[in-house]
Amino acid sequence: MVSHLTKRFGERTAFEDVSFTVAHGEVFGFLGPNGAGKTTTVRTLGTLIGPTSGSAVVAGIPLSEANGGEIRQLISIMPENPGLYLRLTVQENLELFADLYGVRHPGDRIGATLGTVGLAARAGDLCGRLSKGLRQRVGLARALLSDPVVMFLDEPTSGLDPVASREVHDLIASLRQRGVTVFLTTHRLEEAERLCDRVAILNTRLLAVGRPEQLRTQLFRSSLVVETAAPLPTPEAVFTPEMGVDTWTLDGDATYVLTVADPRMAAPNVTRALVAAGADVMSIAVSRHSLEDVYLELVDEDPEARP
Repeated sequence: MVSHLTKRFGERTAFEDVSFTVAHGEVFGFLGPNGAGKTTTVRTLGTLIGPTSGSAVVAGIPLSEANGGEIRQLISIMPENPGLYLRLTVQENLELFADLYGVRHPGDRIGATLGTVGLAARAGDLCGRLSKGLRQRVGLARALLSDPVVMFLDEPTSGLDPVASREVHDLIASLRQRGVTVFLTTHRLEEAERLCDRVAILNTRLLAVGRPEQLRTQLFRSSLVVETAAPLPTPEAVFTPEMGVDTWTLDGDATYVLTVADPRMAAPNVTRALVAAGADVMSIAVSRHSLEDVYLELVDEDPEARP
């Protein structure tokens, strides 16, 4: 739980008056442009820096300097650059971090985490000879060593190819199934839509929080896209309020975009009206706004360009 959290560096505000909650075991997406305060929020909740004002509870523990050590035992943070020692092997890296984390039975834990990320056969490879995708997986293995309750993943697929990104997505999905709470910052909106139970959109201040479908409903009216084989002679006689249509516009020669209150009610009514009017219906479909549409509707300012 985060309540009215603010972080300033002198006269510069990183983020301000941010409040939200994250449920146990959910994947929570944190979205926003560069400079919006996403990484600073992660660093604050991860006890790496202190907030200027406000409060938070992380992994069930109130966020404070005195509680920092206790919180860090229950969380892990994977930054965009996993910070591995490239001249050490995968196994040696994980042994080093297991020792730093005070992991009990490190051999068993390292073996389990390497199995989770699919790198058991690469334990003896130098990290410097691995692809970026494999290094990201080693970074995830490192983050899993302490068996965290909450994981903060900061741009975990940045710079990865589609295959490597999908592997990371599968790992995040498996974490959810295990009951791990995942706090995910990403610039990839399709990634957030695919992975996240809920998302928050930040631009120094919090602009919106909710399920992607909920945010779409709040910001955009539902619409149907109707395509006929030939233009309708009198579309206004077909697309009427009685059919559940609020407004309609022509998009091309014979494609119509209908604003409707309830697509499930309007679509059958419109279909029947078109057939009764003798129209050849090529297609009728619900127009779905993407999370990108929601994001662009809310974020209209580059925070890095502020004076």
